[in-house]
Amino acid sequence: MRLGLLNLLNDLLSTLVFIAVALVTGNDTLAIVLGIATGLAQFLWASLRGKKIDAMQWLSLFLVVMFGSLALITNDARFMMVKPSLIHFAIGIVMLKRGWMDRYLPPIVHDTLSPAVIAGAGYVWAALMFALGLVNLVVAWTCSLETWALYLAIVPIAAKFGLFGAQYVVFRMLVVRRLRARDGFASVAAE
Repeated sequence: MRLGLLNLLNDLLSTLVFIAVALVTGNDTLAIVLGIATGLAQFLWASLRGKKIDAMQWLSLFLVVMFGSLALITNDARFMMVKPSLIHFAIGIVMLKRGWMDRYLPPIVHDTLSPAVIAGAGYVWAALMFALGLVNLVVAWTCSLETWALYLAIVPIAAKFGLFGAQYVVFRMLVVRRLRARDGFASVAAE
């Protein structure tokens, strides 16, 4: 869990720097430049340490440089505000692949629930990612930087924790029901 959180913060660091600098200084150009510089510095730091750079890191760097450059050229910070949407869309596409949840689930879930139930939950996660991406686009293009920053700090995190909690409750309920049914069937068969 901690590693996942650190990876998420690493993926969002350039966006977080952009938000913080823009909100503190009110200078969008400085915020954009520092956001791009942060993305490039992260990439350079990982390269110097000999770390393997995965596809999401390449995508994140590309998006930071491309949308940061567009924001500088057009003098419109909303281009930087689009990056989280593209990341949500990319993650949503990955989540459409059956089995992506397998490594996150304990063995009892795999042993008890059908693959269709697990795949269905994965598709719900994908739908959430697409919805968050779309809402971010709307907020980025129609609201102030401050409103967008508040949205980004609260809504995606709350939605993900909410879905995680709901999935945990539903999976637990289904596992317990099926184990009780199996145990009840086993005790009746033994008589």
